[in-house]
Amino acid sequence: MKLSEFDYDLPKELIAQTPRDGSRLLVVNRKDSSLKICEFKEIIDYFNPGDCIIFNDSKVISARIFAKEKYKNFKVEFLIIKYISNNIWEVLAKPGKKVKIGSKFIFDGSTLEAKIIESDKYGIKKVEFSNCEDFYKEIERIGTTPLPPYIREKLKDKSRYQTIYAKNPGSVAAPTAGLHFTKDLMDKLKKKGINFGFLTLHVSLGTFAPVRVENIEDHIMHSEIFTLPEETANTINETRSLGKKVIAVGTTSCRTLEATALEFGLPIKTNLNSTTNIFIKPGFKFSVVDSLITNFHLPKSTLVMLVCAFADKKLIKSAYEKAIKNKMKFFSFGDAMLII
Repeated sequence: MKLSEFDYDLPKELIAQTPRDGSRLLVVNRKDSSLKICEFKEIIDYFNPGDCIIFNDSKVISARIFAKEKYKNFKVEFLIIKYISNNIWEVLAKPGKKVKIGSKFIFDGSTLEAKIIESDKYGIKKVEFSNCEDFYKEIERIGTTPLPPYIREKLKDKSRYQTIYAKNPGSVAAPTAGLHFTKDLMDKLKKKGINFGFLTLHVSLGTFAPVRVENIEDHIMHSEIFTLPEETANTINETRSLGKKVIAVGTTSCRTLEATALEFGLPIKTNLNSTTNIFIKPGFKFSVVDSLITNFHLPKSTLVMLVCAFADKKLIKSAYEKAIKNKMKFFSFGDAMLII
């Protein structure tokens, strides 16, 4: 398959720039190929008692931090992308060519220091941070929320780029399908008898790195860290055994569940702490997820490919065309799709 097969034209004014309340929902029915637009809060009508919804509870960290070289004093921007071990993280640096192995960096108003210990051919640096008791607390103090480049407006309240159930820090970008869920909606879903499960996949390059090859088979996904608790695994397995549906909130939840099943088999294994670089594209056979809640994704992205794998590619093309025609909003702060 060619990268160009997953391209589409999007008017710039349909790229959502700010968080909004009351998003719309495009319901995509794979059985009859029907497409229906409604309010997101009406999503409750498509689930039944005993179904379970799986959320990614990863929390976005203030991963964009600014530093200066300790001795030469030039400035750089670090984007923290993935935890490795102890105090070591993978980062992207800008300008990357000036950041050499062995270089040390300091941060204004902070005791935090960073040393470059490794660099790969993709420009990803391994950095050892030191001289700080609580790394997460410190970068929340000195860092900023790393919004996607297509969002031009400043985020006034960074909590709006977090899901209301975000718990475990480590993501460089929000699992944005979850931004549509309010406390009121979640309470109504529980009251209807819908079960919830939570897993953690820390969003990194595997989710948002662009595809730079025309033959998508040649694209290499970066690995991302995930945790699947015993309670969530038990909920999924019980749901499946009763013939009820498993609904994934976002591509990250979907990838985690399908990667787990692919590597460890079914029923879903409990208490997993692992990594995945699963690349879901048309032809993939889903074995866990029955319905998917997702936003509208960038052209030529691996996320569009995943959605085209979950539903027919022609159907997704029609869905995107309908969304554009009806001026639905796209990307992180945009409207949503429910694929049933």
